[in-house]
Amino acid sequence: MVLDSMDRRILAILQEDATLPISEVAERVGLSQTPCWKRIKRFERDGVIERRAAILDREKLGLGVTVFVAVRTAHHTDEWLQAFSEGVSLMPEVVEFYRMSGDIDYLLKVVARDIADYDRIYRKLTKVAPLHDVSSSFAMQEIKSTTALPLSA
Repeated sequence: MVLDSMDRRILAILQEDATLPISEVAERVGLSQTPCWKRIKRFERDGVIERRAAILDREKLGLGVTVFVAVRTAHHTDEWLQAFSEGVSLMPEVVEFYRMSGDIDYLLKVVARDIADYDRIYRKLTKVAPLHDVSSSFAMQEIKSTTALPLSA
């Protein structure tokens, strides 16, 4: 999809605060409400805007531990991947899940209350499908975290 500078400005504003009324977005970008609304509807129709969501504070919700879990497997069949993907996808504590290139096969980002809670999640994860190696790295400090995508031309 080709985005012009007005599209990028609208999307940047919505990435910052998707609850703004159309009138506020339109005013900030210098459009009238109807053309602004039509652009936003086009973004939604074309899947540029996948969904709108509230971003919650993990710490305030008691989820202060972030763990990056590197998984290696000796199984690379479609059946194994389906079982593993379905099992991991059912774990709400896994907030990101990637199939990787390189030395590890899968990378998971997990949030937990504390180390004991992570141990419970780890034990559940190891029962999902046969795994060769699981390595957990605990985040010591979050330096940057954003959901905003770069929208430069």
